[in-house]
Amino acid sequence: MTHIDKVFLETFGDTPTIVAAAPGRVNLIGEHIDYSDGFVLPFAIKDRTFAAIRVRDDRKIRIASAQRRNKIIELQLDSVKPGLKGEWERYPLSVVWALGINQGMDIMIDGHVPLGAGLSSSAALECSVATALNHLFSLGFSLEDLARLTQKGENEYVGVPCGIMDQSVSLMAHAGSALLLDCRDLSTRNVSFDVASSGLELLIIDTQAHHSLTDGGYAERRASCESAVSKLKITSLRELSLEQLQQSRTLLNQTEYLRVHHAVTEMTRVLHAVEALEAKDFNLLGQLLNQSHASLRDDYTVSCPELNVAVDAALEAGALGARMVGGGFGGSAIALIHVSQTAQTISTIEKAFAQHHFKAPRFFTSLPSQGAEIIQRA
Repeated sequence: MTHIDKVFLETFGDTPTIVAAAPGRVNLIGEHIDYSDGFVLPFAIKDRTFAAIRVRDDRKIRIASAQRRNKIIELQLDSVKPGLKGEWERYPLSVVWALGINQGMDIMIDGHVPLGAGLSSSAALECSVATALNHLFSLGFSLEDLARLTQKGENEYVGVPCGIMDQSVSLMAHAGSALLLDCRDLSTRNVSFDVASSGLELLIIDTQAHHSLTDGGYAERRASCESAVSKLKITSLRELSLEQLQQSRTLLNQTEYLRVHHAVTEMTRVLHAVEALEAKDFNLLGQLLNQSHASLRDDYTVSCPELNVAVDAALEAGALGARMVGGGFGGSAIALIHVSQTAQTISTIEKAFAQHHFKAPRFFTSLPSQGAEIIQRA
């Protein structure tokens, strides 16, 4: 019996009908441009969230977490609609609502993606539930359908105006590759991400400055981009070149100009990063990571002191490039480093954090991993 089977049995007195898993993600480059129809280049990490579900013969929904063993959340299916108050359980409920499920069920969540670390624990949770429900009820949704539906749930039910990237990579990723995702039409291309053969690795630095995307900062920046799109009379920032932005600068206020400048230049950096990976030009890739961080820090202003210290210390220790990842305001950074310098890099970052009296960071690495999948059926 697996761990989640055991916890499900102990909590609900039965065994699950289906178990699915979906990973968190690291976005190599392409931050805050998914909601502007841009290109992004994320990959799935090995840390995953599991969802075990059993159908009930009534309209009651019970949700529990292996990480919160003494609390079962119970409600009637008819009450599951946007505006319903709650905490973490809003994420699986948003999927139930978005997929139009009309049957009671017991749901057990076992999450292993670090919370608040900018590694998309919310998308891993949503996509594990969506994958399980899609198979359990034979809904026939494609991966693209599920990405849009889980995004809809997070946007309209939870109230986070996220883009489509996190759900897409959690569902569509392949082991060994980063996923070049066109956020306009969800077309994808797998890009081999092999740094190990060149003696490199991607170090993930969880600053433990935990963030929340429901506090307004994320929504404010997305609203600035949408305002600029309206003023420039375009469909999305994807249509805008840097030259056109410069020519239209007087139409935007200073904040809008900076936000759009980040989006336009970041989209270009993503395509250059794909070329760098395919050519195994990791020095160029490192430069692009550095440029991305500077743009997120200065134009988009979503970095924070802990993220800046992590990036600066990694570069001081010899990293080829480093940047913050995720929505910002906390969370994680990545650094492209020589494997031989891993211990030195970690030590340098730890010392820098101690000097600034920050909470000690956590470190891990991950190879590009498989997206959402069914683990077992009854």
